[in-house]
Amino acid sequence: MSRIATLAAAFTAAVLLGSLSASAQAGFDLSPEQTGRIRVGRNAAAIAAIPAGFAFAAPGRLTVAINPSGPPLGTFATDARTIVGADPDIGHAVAEALGLDLVLVATAWADWPLGLTSGKYDAVISNVGVTEQRKEKFDFSSYRLGLHGFFVRADSGIGAIREPKDAAGLKIAVTAGTNQERILLEWSRQNVAAGLKPIEFQTFDDEAARLVALISGRADVIVQPHAQLVFIAARDRNIKRVGTLSAGWPARSDVAITTRKGSGLAAPLTLAINGLIADGSYARILARWQLAEEALPASEVNPPGLPKF
Repeated sequence: MSRIATLAAAFTAAVLLGSLSASAQAGFDLSPEQTGRIRVGRNAAAIAAIPAGFAFAAPGRLTVAINPSGPPLGTFATDARTIVGADPDIGHAVAEALGLDLVLVATAWADWPLGLTSGKYDAVISNVGVTEQRKEKFDFSSYRLGLHGFFVRADSGIGAIREPKDAAGLKIAVTAGTNQERILLEWSRQNVAAGLKPIEFQTFDDEAARLVALISGRADVIVQPHAQLVFIAARDRNIKRVGTLSAGWPARSDVAITTRKGSGLAAPLTLAINGLIADGSYARILARWQLAEEALPASEVNPPGLPKF
């Protein structure tokens, strides 16, 4: 086993052992009780927009699929059963606005499209990004920005990364084949064309290995989905954010509640979300999970999605 792999394995073990207490110290409530969850009232306009005779997967309930892959978006609580996080909170709020009880179903990421199409679920709330290809089969109600984060060591002298020139010559750890790598390759190309240094890419498939590379000084910056790094930074207190990157750079990229194409549920869900935005509940939900940077000004039905590449 290589030295970096050994360090990564040790790092992962330490994280697992200390995750529960560290989560509480970082300000994230991963208890099953969720006493701080934001409660909302019914939204009459959103309820009225539900198509007459709409057949919910379970009468009187909004059945939502979620992949509990990790905090702060969605994870299992300390009882190893209850699903908690920012996405579940959005689900609870939307269901309450529609006058429905929420049923969360833990689902593997690869399984949600078939389950949704077959009617097993009414919706998916699981950090699903809007793409033009997905819009051919599903409808969307946007509820969050799709962001990647630039994070550095807490003692790093790097102040901010906002545009390609800010990343020139830096050693950046990413996952090969990801959208963030594709964008940063274009940034590097632009830098070289402008006479600046290229970005030096360090690719890792494992998050622990990327973090070890950053903390050990092998990498200057780590780039991956913003929410994941927000949680890690609050938990470990040894990395900090110096910028964000739209998943659709140079355009905006939206994350959305996903529903069956033509089911008619996207409009009432969008009305419900916009009601939450208007009364401040939405902002409080995102702030509860330290994701205020991912707030949208308004929800849209089927907003522009990432293009086909």
